[in-house]
Amino acid sequence: MTRTPFALAALSLAILSGCNKAPEETHKNTVQVESAQVVTAVAPIAKKVPHEMTIHGDTRIDNYYWLRDDERKAPEIISYLEAENAYSEAMLAHTKTLQSSLFEELKGRIQKDDDSVPVKDGEYYYSSQTRGDNEYATYLRSSDFAGTDQEVILDVNELAKGHDYFAVSGLNVSPNDNLMAYGEDTVSRRVYNIKIKDLSTGKLLEDTLEGTSGYVVWANDNKTVYYIKKDAQTLLGYQVYRHTLGTPQSDDELVYEETDTSYYTGMSKSKDGSEIYIWHSSTDASGLSVLSANDVDAKPKRLIEREANLEYSISKLGNTYYIVTNLNAVNFQLMKVDIDKAGDKANWQSVIPAREDIKLEDVELFDDYLVYQQREMGQSTLIARNLTSGKELPLSFNDSAYTINAYGNNELNSDMLRVYYTSMTTPGSSYDVNLATGEKTLLKQQTVLGDFNADNYASERIFVTARDGVKVPVSLVYRKELFKKDGTNPLLQYGYGSYGATMDPSFSSARLTLLDRGFVFAIAHVRGSQMLGRPWYEAGKLLTKKNTFNDFVDVTKSLVEQKYGAKDSIFAQGGSAGGLLMGAVANQAPELYKGMVAQVAFVDVVTTMLDETIPLTTNEYGEWGNPNEKEYYDYMLSYSPYDQVSKQDYPNMLVTTGLHDSQVQYFEPAKWVAKLRDYKTDDNKLLFKIDMEAGHGGASGRFKRLEDAALNYAFMLDLAGIKK
Repeated sequence: MTRTPFALAALSLAILSGCNKAPEETHKNTVQVESAQVVTAVAPIAKKVPHEMTIHGDTRIDNYYWLRDDERKAPEIISYLEAENAYSEAMLAHTKTLQSSLFEELKGRIQKDDDSVPVKDGEYYYSSQTRGDNEYATYLRSSDFAGTDQEVILDVNELAKGHDYFAVSGLNVSPNDNLMAYGEDTVSRRVYNIKIKDLSTGKLLEDTLEGTSGYVVWANDNKTVYYIKKDAQTLLGYQVYRHTLGTPQSDDELVYEETDTSYYTGMSKSKDGSEIYIWHSSTDASGLSVLSANDVDAKPKRLIEREANLEYSISKLGNTYYIVTNLNAVNFQLMKVDIDKAGDKANWQSVIPAREDIKLEDVELFDDYLVYQQREMGQSTLIARNLTSGKELPLSFNDSAYTINAYGNNELNSDMLRVYYTSMTTPGSSYDVNLATGEKTLLKQQTVLGDFNADNYASERIFVTARDGVKVPVSLVYRKELFKKDGTNPLLQYGYGSYGATMDPSFSSARLTLLDRGFVFAIAHVRGSQMLGRPWYEAGKLLTKKNTFNDFVDVTKSLVEQKYGAKDSIFAQGGSAGGLLMGAVANQAPELYKGMVAQVAFVDVVTTMLDETIPLTTNEYGEWGNPNEKEYYDYMLSYSPYDQVSKQDYPNMLVTTGLHDSQVQYFEPAKWVAKLRDYKTDDNKLLFKIDMEAGHGGASGRFKRLEDAALNYAFMLDLAGIKK
């Protein structure tokens, strides 16, 4: 039976009667549906069950703690979440036609039949393709770049049949090219079962490795793999096992176990294939252990002992390690050392010394060239250095602000660098760059179907002065003929600002949907990223975290003052830690925003950071602080969005989550929405959309994700008075 909006509203009330015996009040909203029928949707009101939490002599009362169910099966909670979905659907029923047209528009820009640029690895060139209405990619390989003898090695569409959610990870072919390992996740908790496929027969081996991080590193005997096992409770990958094909997983050898829960564990292999690395990384320290890829009995050995606040990574070339490190270098430097002397930092020699205003980000090694990536005044550049002559060649591009990354450079014996390039007006592009001449060969540029013309759009990079005098970079894009700069354009401001993650300006075909309707889009590169180097990150974490929120608010005020956006039509969006940003900003300056979209929002900071059973909590101490220490508890509590909800007006808000989210548990935004409903003093929309099948990354299919985007855009366009 097809439910009408009226039926959904009634269902919402009926479901809630089972979990809310005597609600103190109800929130009613009048909905104008497309048939012109007017109905009253009743907002779910969660019951209050006081839960006391005391630490440092301070007691907090959490009335909605009961919404947590680690098994995600409690009927009362599932009913409540379904009621929230029903209410959101009822409240957005009048946008159904708009959502449908936006979805078709978004889908219509995507080239259904698409192929990636082949990447050479060993004796083969690997690529992926999508076809027709398939949600997932098919992976292929060929003996040449042209793909003359292309063969399918994995069809994810076939694997995904019968699953509401499906993701593959870590495709990795054995050194002899005969076997391929990959991970499968059908729940969206980012816990994978690894399968091994015989590429000569197309059949799976009997080996299945359960509860892993989703990838393996092959030893050079082609029958031994290393993998990381996750803790079932915290979902932290902490144990490295060695598995011999054809043996049960229970017989696998534990090679390394991380006992410090503030560290993540990762693995990789040197480009020459001789060494396997176990990476140890926390928020403010890193290191690695090394073992031979040729010895299946090898034991890992720390390169150097771990040190607080020391970070480094290595790349191997011959008998030399090249080391990117913050040793005596806030913005990192490049050093090198003979492998047999690497264990003593006194032997490390500077190659690219520390520079105060330039951050060294990464290196890529070839037999004859060193390519390094650096960031100056917020912009990344690539520079190629001839290892014999020392001559350097900057690799230049035309846009004033852009994203550039090296990828797929698996061969040491090459004088070509593969890069991915994009800007806010330039679709994603793959180039091969000649390291001797700098000549660029465009291999592919993302095709945008329809009437897209890059010349119709303009991008700007400006700096906004924050309240403490610091200048914050902002990236802007808009459609030229629709931008007036008279304070009449609707504007969407995006931000993140945590973990040192830098959101460089890049192209989005979906974003055109807003730009073509007169929106200006802005990225506020707030403190907490590394847009202006490592100090920019340090100025937005721990006891300086409020700079992140203040920067975002100050950027909004300045954009309005400079007439980039209409005062009464400003929107904000952020996800995960960016959802924390949305929550803090909503508490601090709700009057600035017409609407907000907070996705998989990390909003219950204090409670989560006090609970070491919640996935990833202990890894976050270096980012937010450990609230078991009073100084951090007090500071964290002063900005925690959930704790700081107050009786005031809030913007129209669309909050989204995934029931199976492994990074930000669904109950954080669920509790936040419930408390906002109880406290807010306005009649603005407060909608909570829960994907009952997905996790932190949202829907798994390429078109299903567009439905989420269409919903978000319809929410904002409707509030902006744009009906089609």
